[in-house]
Amino acid sequence: MFQHASTNGEFYCSRKKSVQYNQLVRINKARHAFNTLRPIWNSKALSLRSKIRIFNTNVKAVLLYGSETWGVTNTITGKLQTSVNRCLRHILNITWPEKISNADLWKRTNQKPISQDVKKRTWGWIGHTLRKPNDNITRQALDWNPQGKRKVGRPKQTWKRSIESEAKAAGTTWPRLKGAAQNRVRWRGVVAALCSTGSLQE
Repeated sequence: MFQHASTNGEFYCSRKKSVQYNQLVRINKARHAFNTLRPIWNSKALSLRSKIRIFNTNVKAVLLYGSETWGVTNTITGKLQTSVNRCLRHILNITWPEKISNADLWKRTNQKPISQDVKKRTWGWIGHTLRKPNDNITRQALDWNPQGKRKVGRPKQTWKRSIESEAKAAGTTWPRLKGAAQNRVRWRGVVAALCSTGSLQE
């Protein structure tokens, strides 16, 4: 819950602090989950494939819980990626002074950059929400466009602006996405394109 704010700027700051707090909580919970499962990571009997499957379902899922509404920024993904990479290096038993590039680390553990995971969860949630009735509170919040004057200068990078920027980078628009979301099969293709380096332009 956010404390009441008298201006959009105060509300933004309040939400930003809440999101940052939630990220820290998720990182700490994921770290705890990982440490609890250390006997599995250190096991010689389990295959790497089995360990990664357990990592994805018991650690990574904890880390990304609620990330659908965070918004993807370099700061957020940087913290999440650092946490994931640290876990993966431990699973592979790579310790200092050994080094491994991120590309090799992800290839050996069958992982994608965490930013793609966050985007997939975000756009999956957006599609689910856009299929709700127009009078649904969550649906209304997603379409909410606050009016009023804003301060001079560069606009704040809000969650809504971040997803609109992603849509624009993929060659589409928010109205087009709202239409595509009504078809689940079509939406899965849209999400795949949004989470890749490709474009949705025909």
